[in-house]
Amino acid sequence: MSTTALRARRARGKGAGLGLLAWLLGIAFFLPIAWMALTSLHSETDAATNPPSFAASLTLDGYREFFGAGGGASPWPALINSTVASVASTLLVLLLAFPAAYALSINRVRKWTDVLFFFLSTKMLPAVAGLLPIYLFAKNAGMLDNIWLLVILYTSMNLPIAVWMMQSFLAEIPVAVIEAAKVDGARLPTILARVVAPISLPGIAATALICFIFSWNELLFARVLTGVVAETAPVFLTGFITSQGLFLAKVCAASLVISLPVLAAGFAAQDKLVQGLSLGAVK
Repeated sequence: MSTTALRARRARGKGAGLGLLAWLLGIAFFLPIAWMALTSLHSETDAATNPPSFAASLTLDGYREFFGAGGGASPWPALINSTVASVASTLLVLLLAFPAAYALSINRVRKWTDVLFFFLSTKMLPAVAGLLPIYLFAKNAGMLDNIWLLVILYTSMNLPIAVWMMQSFLAEIPVAVIEAAKVDGARLPTILARVVAPISLPGIAATALICFIFSWNELLFARVLTGVVAETAPVFLTGFITSQGLFLAKVCAASLVISLPVLAAGFAAQDKLVQGLSLGAVK
């Protein structure tokens, strides 16, 4: 066997091994979701059996109870609150992070590395350490149980990571393109909207998706700072966790429904997410 054929055979074997490993990892990540979906379709008695019964009859009672068919609380206010807080904070983050990343990557300000380190240092403080001061501020300002307080908090929490991500994306844009736009007489807003934004669209999409996921899944501040009016979906989900009665199927149904917006957003933007996260990886 020639050396070239031997190398090609080894390359095919390596590719097959990596493909098999990727499938195994994909199945490992998908298995808990599939298990949760299957449990949500069982009755509470069948869901509580150990080991679980895969041949048990399927039912939608868990989903009916989650949506208030059994006289329980409706999840729609909590879902709407989570949608408002996540979407509004993500839009604010993009509006603030995009020009900041431009100033730190293309039209760099003085000591821009110190600015990036400052943004990173804000994520070093544990969230629970700032919980009491934020609670006291919200109480004195009369903003407890207010959805717009969560919008402000989520914006401030996601802004540093958004600036870091978008700075790395915008740093890959050729400076010659921006200089050509300036020569043609384009002003800064025009350059940002018509030159920089279309080129960095994958990075913007990846940043928006990650900020949306972080906001949607946030529980600590939402649990402490909200009550009934501004209750979010994760807080509503914790109400099903109790030591009295069988609620496993209902909890799995609620978890699956609340996870669907994140899964749908990730599936819809998966191509942009892959492009954005891999932008700059290959020169």
